[in-house]
Amino acid sequence: AEAAALKQLASDYMHPEVGVKTTDPALFGRNYFNRYSAPETEDERAEILAEAAALKKSAVAYMHPEVGVCSEDATLFGRNYFERASAPDVESMEEAEERAKILAEAATLKKLAVDYMHPEVGVRKVDGEMFGRNYFNRYSAPETEEDEFADERAEILAEAAAFKKSAVAYLHPEVGVCSEDATLFGRNYFERASAPDVESM
Repeated sequence: AEAAALKQLASDYMHPEVGVKTTDPALFGRNYFNRYSAPETEDERAEILAEAAALKKSAVAYMHPEVGVCSEDATLFGRNYFERASAPDVESMEEAEERAKILAEAATLKKLAVDYMHPEVGVRKVDGEMFGRNYFNRYSAPETEEDEFADERAEILAEAAAFKKSAVAYLHPEVGVCSEDATLFGRNYFERASAPDVESM
């Protein structure tokens, strides 16, 4: 009973939002903060909440300048600090044009560097009148490899493939023999009819 009572007290302490549930109609109580002799705290709480809302609004305006200023008063006005009449000329037209040319050249150099470093991307043409031919496949291109060398290279590669197949068949007998010709056949040397009886079970 004591443990249950302690548990109930702990639950009431940890969860004040649940409230007090009474089953006896003779029980009554009053709120300490709402009594007649309680000091006025509502005004102070309202001021704190108003200050918190103002701080939140200032933080949002600071963190998100792209939202802009929303004015609710028609009598409010302002001017741009950088576009005022007495503002100094930050950049002339010649400097702006020169800067634009430099940026365009930098973009072109970046594109060339990307094309050089990543040839696998390929060339993307936008103009339908543009055309080109392969340097290595042109008619006047020299033969990079003679026919004799090409044939010899093909034979060497075929022999290497055959050696590889033999090595795999030797190292992995569990794979078995895969026959692709229907006319191929064979018999077991040890189980042939003329084989001598080596040992009986």
